Amino acid sequence: MTDSVDVTAGKRPRIISIANQKGGVGKTTTTINLATALAVVGKKTLVLDLDPQGNASTGLGIGHDQRTRNAYHVLLGDIDFAGAVIKSPIENLYVVPSGPDLAGAEIELPELDRPQYCLREALKDISGYDFILIDCPPALGMLTINALVASDAIMVPLQCEFFALEGVTALVKTIERIKKNFNPKLEIQGIVLTMFDKRNNLSDMVANDVRDFFGDKVYETVIPRNVRVSEAPSHGKPVILYDYKCAGSKAYLHLASEVLKRENRKAA
Repeated sequence: MTDSVDVTAGKRPRIISIANQKGGVGKTTTTINLATALAVVGKKTLVLDLDPQGNASTGLGIGHDQRTRNAYHVLLGDIDFAGAVIKSPIENLYVVPSGPDLAGAEIELPELDRPQYCLREALKDISGYDFILIDCPPALGMLTINALVASDAIMVPLQCEFFALEGVTALVKTIERIKKNFNPKLEIQGIVLTMFDKRNNLSDMVANDVRDFFGDKVYETVIPRNVRVSEAPSHGKPVILYDYKCAGSKAYLHLASEVLKRENRKAA
């Protein structure tokens, strides 16, 4: 059952898309654990699960029976945003879940007027949260475009592997097109290196290449390849709750700290 949530009082949230058109880079894992870390330090945070696979919803303990009103209905204008918000089991953390019908939105959205702006319209009056994190699908389709048009910033998870830079270059070009045509305020909040294996020289090489290319856009925090991070979703929990002391949990807490520092500097 959807809890009653006040989304009209207070300041406008900072909206950040977590996106990379390449799958398997730790995008959803980053979304749910960063959101949890922000919630743990008292930031009222909402995860908008815009991936039809619904893994962010599952990873935050939202059952399939709770997803009858979901991001699809918000996007298509069938319900207002507040009608899809669910309070997660974690204090300060809320979810607009995904649903299987979200996959059909890629076909239905282009038939609407101004299809790139549907999510922005749905979010235009939302306040009362500190952050909204949007988990995007692993493709540069209409769902991801809607997320980027509605967002203030984008965070890019980047796996430490050989083809990492090649994939993110295409994403950067898309970001530039979105800025030029739909959302001039969109910025890269940061690039987070994921699945780092300190035993593998390739991880160090990729990390150095990415830092050389993107400079201070790359977070100092690196997310290690960690068994506990992989296990946590099967228990319907972020790793920060599944095993607070593991290396993956500590990394995501450090990442949240970096994100907040960047946001504070921008606000100042």
